[in-house]
Amino acid sequence: MTNAYPESSSWSTVAALKAIANENRLRILGWLLDPTAHFPPQRDGDLVEDGVCVGFITDKIGLSQPTVTSHMSILADAGLVTHRKIKNWVFYKPDRQRIARLRTALDLQLGAMGGKGKETTNRPDEVQTRR
Repeated sequence: MTNAYPESSSWSTVAALKAIANENRLRILGWLLDPTAHFPPQRDGDLVEDGVCVGFITDKIGLSQPTVTSHMSILADAGLVTHRKIKNWVFYKPDRQRIARLRTALDLQLGAMGGKGKETTNRPDEVQTRR
């Protein structure tokens, strides 16, 4: 079977999946995707435009600040979040385009593994066989 994806594309997909394989990082990314539902308003920086202050993430997840910073670095290295410094704080927001590309790459990869083109049924009286 030939690889239909450039090596860098496959590698970045694997790196992103490894990044979100950790329950805390996956939870944080989910919160960042809908920050106004999960975090209070901030004094410095807009939750959506600037991202969420690492202090709010730390408080919500209940881990130490160095641990949260480590988790955020892994998400950033995988390209899933971006960050910027405002005053003395670092603010994180999701890279929505990268996340969309990850979803597309995953769909393509799983399709290339045989998941594409199969007919499925939700009717219990129909049994499907594969030969």
